[in-house]
Amino acid sequence: MSKPSSPSIEKRTEGLDTIAAVLPIGRRDKLAELLTDQDVETLRHLVNTGMGENTLRALTSDLAYLEAWSLAAVGSPLPWPAPEALLLKFVAHHLWDPAKREGDPNHGMPDDVDRALRNVGFLRSTGPHAPDTVRRRLANWSTLTKWRGLDGAFASPALRSAIRLSVRAVPRPRRRKSARAVTSDVLAKLLATCSTDSLRDIRDRAILMVAFASGGRRRSEVAGLRKEQLTVEPPVKAEDGSALPSLSIHLGRTKTSGAEKDEVVYLTGQPVEALNAWLVAAKIDGGSVFRGIDRWGNVSRRALDPKAVNDIVKSRVAMAGLDAGEFSAHGLRSGYLTEAASRGIPLPEAMEQSRHRSVQQASSYYNSAARRTGKAARML
Repeated sequence: MSKPSSPSIEKRTEGLDTIAAVLPIGRRDKLAELLTDQDVETLRHLVNTGMGENTLRALTSDLAYLEAWSLAAVGSPLPWPAPEALLLKFVAHHLWDPAKREGDPNHGMPDDVDRALRNVGFLRSTGPHAPDTVRRRLANWSTLTKWRGLDGAFASPALRSAIRLSVRAVPRPRRRKSARAVTSDVLAKLLATCSTDSLRDIRDRAILMVAFASGGRRRSEVAGLRKEQLTVEPPVKAEDGSALPSLSIHLGRTKTSGAEKDEVVYLTGQPVEALNAWLVAAKIDGGSVFRGIDRWGNVSRRALDPKAVNDIVKSRVAMAGLDAGEFSAHGLRSGYLTEAASRGIPLPEAMEQSRHRSVQQASSYYNSAARRTGKAARML
């Protein structure tokens, strides 16, 4: 039996309802229990200042984790500003040496803190956190501190030294978000599993083709796509003289764009046909493009959760007889650039479609493709 909600929690829930569109779906009740009144007011302020939805979701998720950790570690909500000792405790709890812990149970995150975070669903994996995760949460902690008009100890030499020494003591190889890229040969196998006229197959085919062909769109961009972002463009003439359907997708502000910049990418040919087939089959004439489908075949009015896009990719990978653990939705993004490199498409042209801002990051896929197909890799 759940305990009755206090007036304070109900007030926070109402406050979170006003920014529900940018919060993790299904997490409002838990967030209302963890966040303080001031936390909610800060988030509402960030919405009003025009902070990007994806950035705000990440900020909210990290804030909830930090509040849960603080309650478990010191028995109270986060203090603002946080003292240096608490920041150092956070690093010690999350970056530690598994080998040393075997002989010293007090090294790393205490067992009671570990259990408390697992019980509320904030800790799933075992072992120390990834250094990038710890750095991101500290950075968001610092950002929230500044938004409150306060100064923190986030730039202190002691904290920087603690992070540097912890990372050096436990080296971790950097892993890609998707172990394998979804290149055209893999994509063909996934599309082959979408061969029926069922709504689910028509939708998943459109998701896979649109996400890949539009430059490897992020799962949040795919899930948040709306009909109003699509503009029909004049047909494109194919090499055989036929006319290929074309449309533009106005992405608006993205993860890597400026605040005022409207990012636009284009689709031509089969991806447009697949998308139109889904819109007609699902009778979507406005609002969210990609939506959930229940067991009876009814199409929801709500947009898919970004996690559902990842689940769809993994499900299709398994249906194709491949290892679902090797692929994720991000594999469509890395796969697009990998495929572009293999086909000899110039990097600037591919980046116009993928909307990568960093040439260094995008070129890494090109360098890998060149090395894989080059003479140095074919000595025998």
